[in-house]
Amino acid sequence: MLQSIRDRSRSWGAKIIVGAVVVTMALFGVESLVGLFGGGGDEIAKVNGEPITRQQLEVDVQRAIRSGQVAPEQERALRAQMLDQLITDRLLTQYADEGGLHLSEEQLDQIIVTLPEFQDQEGRFDSELFRNRLASAGYTPVSFRDELRVDMKRQQLQQGLAFSDFTLPSEQERLAALQRQTRSFRYATLSADQVDVEVTQAEMEAYYATNAENYRRPEQVRLAYVIIDRQEMAEAVEVEESALREAWQERTADADRRIAHIMVTVDGERSRDDAEAELEAVRRRLDEGESFTDLAAEVSDDPVSAEQGGDLGVISRGFFGDSFDEVAFRLDEGEVSGIVETDNGLHLLTVTGLERQPFEAVRDDLRRELALSRVSSEFNQRVQRLIDESFAADDLQSVADDIGLELEVSDWVSRDGGDGVLSEPGVMSEAFSPDVLEEGFNSEVIELDNDRRLVVRVAEHREATTLPLEEVRDQVEASVAANLRREALMALGAERLAALRDGDDQDLEWQRVEEASRQETRGLSRAVIDAVFRLPAPEGDTPVYGRAADGDRVVLLALERVEEGELDAQVEQFVGSMAERLRAQAAIQGLLDDLRDKADIQR
Repeated sequence: MLQSIRDRSRSWGAKIIVGAVVVTMALFGVESLVGLFGGGGDEIAKVNGEPITRQQLEVDVQRAIRSGQVAPEQERALRAQMLDQLITDRLLTQYADEGGLHLSEEQLDQIIVTLPEFQDQEGRFDSELFRNRLASAGYTPVSFRDELRVDMKRQQLQQGLAFSDFTLPSEQERLAALQRQTRSFRYATLSADQVDVEVTQAEMEAYYATNAENYRRPEQVRLAYVIIDRQEMAEAVEVEESALREAWQERTADADRRIAHIMVTVDGERSRDDAEAELEAVRRRLDEGESFTDLAAEVSDDPVSAEQGGDLGVISRGFFGDSFDEVAFRLDEGEVSGIVETDNGLHLLTVTGLERQPFEAVRDDLRRELALSRVSSEFNQRVQRLIDESFAADDLQSVADDIGLELEVSDWVSRDGGDGVLSEPGVMSEAFSPDVLEEGFNSEVIELDNDRRLVVRVAEHREATTLPLEEVRDQVEASVAANLRREALMALGAERLAALRDGDDQDLEWQRVEEASRQETRGLSRAVIDAVFRLPAPEGDTPVYGRAADGDRVVLLALERVEEGELDAQVEQFVGSMAERLRAQAAIQGLLDDLRDKADIQR
């Protein structure tokens, strides 16, 4: 939902009209004074001293999943990405606050009441719809206003940066001309096997001395750890077919359904007992095999539906009142109800269709949900034992043995993180905390997400150091050899280029490319195409020669012809808008890079 609001944010400024009807805070009712983000929670990062808690991260992750943006199985991979986004948002918010950007309560009210998401069919703000939509997205009105205020300030900041830069018409015309330009050229490749290099000890020592920082090993630890994973526990649980069917019935109990009825009215000519007896007779005829459709056409006092075999169409709960719903939403497809009484008369109901997912389509989800619910109690008990025992234990192996967990030991990892669970937010900060690293204690129980709990212990520790040359000899030799080959190839390319410019064709195997555009690569690398378009246009029939470094090879170029290309109004418009967009993106990215460089970010 918030993403949808962000998408519309550029037009909001025009909607905030002085003197418009303003909805006061009373509109939102008396909510808890503490929003979703007001509570505590383990700190997993700090941005210029402001904490980001595990609770904040978890709320954002769950909202992404709940909104359908991310599949549940991608939940674990999502966390690092969401933490980066939280850090970026915090940096922008801090900068906006320092710049004095502000939205009044009246502006927020006006934004909210003009959003289509919160309006009824007549385009009026509906407070009940507002609350329901927020609840489904995991917000309270207070927390939504708080996040909307912050989000709008960030939008103000980014839009201000984007609109502060512009492109002149003459610049756009020149860009369009360059964009549609085509070039015809030849190219020949010089590869690494055309040069021989030898690496000497002196060259390795000199390179190592200059680049010693590249061979510095950071402070590292090997971690012993245990993990309790509710989903793994659930995978071992057998769920009966009957339980799956029952869960499916419960899940689809309120599914919209197509209903048909046979109605008999009660009036001056027919008493209630008479009407009931008439429907009982209809029930007996149904039991004897007559069709509901035919009997509705013959008996029902509802002339409109009777012509359709009693069909009332697809209904949701609430269409016909509680007594009707109570029966209609208890029936399975094809089942006929007992007598139902409403203000209109007496009815027999049947369900002719159910708008629900087939059992097989949701079978796996149901099995996972039921299995998770069955292991929840055991999971909580094991987590509590892990909390109690890991706190007091002098090792982690005994804890693993007592609880029935497998003790894992990692490879060497640094503060930047390891693989798998060791890459999750907050794990390395706990592993390198004074209690764990220096005192040798087990860590506190780390809550990775709703289903996993982790405890780590330092098995081995080594300080940061610069690795000696002998230990990294192969890496150094490979780097030196690559540099020497590159230099030799560039020298060979320069030699061949000079000969070409002097008129010597060098007996090269040329490949020809006709009328290539900037967008095309024609099987070549982007580096080669960019180099071709950087060459000056040739004068007369004499090619312009150049070269391009392309990985471990050098490509010689002979530019023969430059053409302007055809005018295209759509392309011209696209280039102009793209230029504006790139300038705006560059301005925003430049700000973000600067904020990150200057910020104190701990995680």
